[in-house]
Amino acid sequence: MENTQTIAPLLEIMRRLRDPEDGCEWDTVQTFETIAPYTIEEAYEVADAIERKDIDALRDELGDLLLQVVFHSQIASDDDHFTFQDVVDGICDKMTRRHPHIFGASDTSPGWEQIKADERAADGKARTLDGVALALPALLRAQKIQKRAARVGFDWPDIAPVKAKLLEELEEVEQAQNEEELHDELGDLLFAAVNLARHHKVDAEQALRDATAKFSTRFNKVEETVEQDMKDMTIDELEEAWQQVKASLRSA
Repeated sequence: MENTQTIAPLLEIMRRLRDPEDGCEWDTVQTFETIAPYTIEEAYEVADAIERKDIDALRDELGDLLLQVVFHSQIASDDDHFTFQDVVDGICDKMTRRHPHIFGASDTSPGWEQIKADERAADGKARTLDGVALALPALLRAQKIQKRAARVGFDWPDIAPVKAKLLEELEEVEQAQNEEELHDELGDLLFAAVNLARHHKVDAEQALRDATAKFSTRFNKVEETVEQDMKDMTIDELEEAWQQVKASLRSA
């Protein structure tokens, strides 16, 4: 049987790093707010390792992400808010509560989304869109907001009006009279594009990530292929090089 170590050594390391007298000068002054960007970054690095199918990197990045959980928990403990054990107990309780068909209840128990909705209502947060994190990437948050609205019937019945709305928003972008209007209309256009992706059952966040990766690969290839500085080339020359790279990558 595999010898599973506890998380106690990591908790002790973080406690010592945060010790007011003998701890690390940098760690002792951190707050939830200063650590939050690192937490988000580590989550993205986990996703990146998964996308690259790099299992060794995934192991390392999961460790870095776990450290963030421990770090936030230690900050909370230092201020007498909660402990790491409270975090563990909370998620264990939540997971067993949301899987009643696994942990003791009948197969007719309400589903995951209904249970979450009931929890929000019990907490005094009965509004449909509550609980969608503000810190999510913009496309992902738009997608989640739209899905929540659709659950209560606030959605187009088919794809035709979704496409029409996208074209309408594009027209409004073209009619924008100033920077403020342009800002608003471009936001509406992006939101409508997410809606179109959702109706096609395409993950808008992943689709944009893939498109960006594809552009980066092609751009890097163009830069490697051309014999002069790209800044000195005309747009027609760049377009010709771009099309040649596209063709070569398709046939590869």
